[in-house]
Parts: sequence; C-alpha cells; structure tokens
Amino acid sequence: MMNTNNYLPKDEFAELMFGRIKAFGLRCMPLCDDLFLKTASAKNIARQLIRSSSSAVANYRAVRRARSKNEFYAKISIVIEELDESIFWLEYSIDAKFYEDVKVRSLINEGYEILKILAKARKTASVNNQ
Repeated sequence: MMNTNNYLPKDEFAELMFGRIKAFGLRCMPLCDDLFLKTASAKNIARQLIRSSSSAVANYRAVRRARSKNEFYAKISIVIEELDESIFWLEYSIDAKFYEDVKVRSLINEGYEILKILAKARKTASVNNQ
C-alpha cells in the first residue's frame, strides 16, 4: 500500500525502531566488556550502561505489544528513560576519561536521534489519547 504522507506505516516504523534500538544496545556491549577490564569505577559504569541499554531494547519490544494506548504510553516512557540513562553513562565514561569522545560520539549521537524520535512518538500518543 502506497503511503503518500511521508510517514511509514505503523508496523514498519515499529520494526525499524526496534532494529535501531537493538543495534544501539548491541553496540554498547563491547564498550561495557572493555570497561569491566578497567577500574572499579569503570566496572560500575559498565554495569549501569549494560542494564539501561538492554532494558531500553527489552522495553521497546514490550511497547510493540502494548494492549492499550495507556500501556503504550507507559512503556515508551520507560524506553525513553532507559535510553536517556544509557546516553548519560556513555557521556559519563568520557567525562571520567575511560573513553575519548571520538570513540563513542557516533553511538551517543545515535542514542539522541532515537530519543528524539521516541519522544515525538510519545507526544503523538499523548495527543491521540486525549
């Protein structure tokens, strides 16, 4: 079916977003593995990052299976929170000098792009719920 409004059909959008969020989480894994080889504080960042990035992926999967508009809104809010936390830990790892900015900048930028898209989807869902 041709879509003339420059938007993807809902199921295609959801699949595309799941792929991007999953790729983001997978790209965090080697960084976490590397941090585990460093200091105790680096290990703490790794634990936080792996938890938040994998949680974003798992919760987005749940978003796709939401049974109501309210459940969709609640689940996508969790994804946004976990993704934002993941970005924080990536930036914090730079601040702590565990990584150079250039090494993780593309991952941080991808996180922010996904975050903007999901925030817009949540806002649209909120408007549609009223």
